Amino acid sequence: MTNRRQVLGLAAALGIAPLAQAQMPRELKIVTSHLPPLVLENSAQPGALMELVQLLCERLRLMPDIDFVPWPRAIFLASKMPATAIFPLTRNPQRENQFRWLAPLYEEHYVFLARHGSSFDLKRPKEMLGQRIALLRGAGQASIMREMGYTKLVESASIDEVHRFLLGGMADAAFGERNIIRASLRSRGQEKDFGQSAPVRTTTAWLAGSLDFSDKDAARYQRAMARMQADGSAQRILKRYGLDEEA
Repeated sequence: MTNRRQVLGLAAALGIAPLAQAQMPRELKIVTSHLPPLVLENSAQPGALMELVQLLCERLRLMPDIDFVPWPRAIFLASKMPATAIFPLTRNPQRENQFRWLAPLYEEHYVFLARHGSSFDLKRPKEMLGQRIALLRGAGQASIMREMGYTKLVESASIDEVHRFLLGGMADAAFGERNIIRASLRSRGQEKDFGQSAPVRTTTAWLAGSLDFSDKDAARYQRAMARMQADGSAQRILKRYGLDEEA
């Protein structure tokens, strides 16, 4: 009878990992940025999508290392480093083949933001194509803006910088996710100083991974997220942050 050593030797020769090794969870790095109320750094509450991702990993029996970095660097790390995931990443055609799409997290509603009295008419955004639009560098909004015909894009490193560009006159309006914009204005006490357009685009934010994640990996993540939706746990998390209802 072939003994265990011979079996392992044959497996190694054929490039087959032993079963016990194959079942061991691999290391997982997750990168993200401070994007309240979706993701919060150094806060008593972690943010709605952070809680979703943490619960998802718990369901999958993973203990990820989650790191906050500037958004452009998060994009770079997740696209270049192995076993690295990122959230919340907008799924669009330009990114489709750059990442493995692990689990849908949240429906994003994109709006324009402008100071009252600005030259940007929030009721007629399609007529404002020549205006300067501030947005996060590396975010999916840039491709949406170009698709809609906006060419004067003022990219920023953070949400704080977007506001500085608006207040300093370096941009006429900003474009971003509705709840992120609202949370940013609320934190500054500036809700009465700015207006918002109606949503002009709806997309889905995902937990996405580097391409070394397999299709089977993605299927496992998506099944776990589907169960979280089915048992109501995902909706309860969003509701705690006021993200479960259309505004």
